[in-house]
Amino acid sequence: MQQLDSTLHETMELHELLNFKTICMTTSKMVQGVVFDQDLKALLEKDVQQSRQAITVLQGLLIKTQPQ
Repeated sequence: MQQLDSTLHETMELHELLNFKTICMTTSKMVQGVVFDQDLKALLEKDVQQSRQAITVLQGLLIKTQPQ
């Protein structure tokens, strides 16, 4: 696996993005339980799926990142 060189600031930004996407996904998942509109539920489910994909990508980047 190829290591990516990054500054500490860039690594911290990746952590912040990961935390943000995790919170967004959690919020969307929780709101789905109280929403009755089917279109809104579908939109929230799509957001959860996209957030999961983004989280996977960000985790992969963090694994490859080697702060300098």
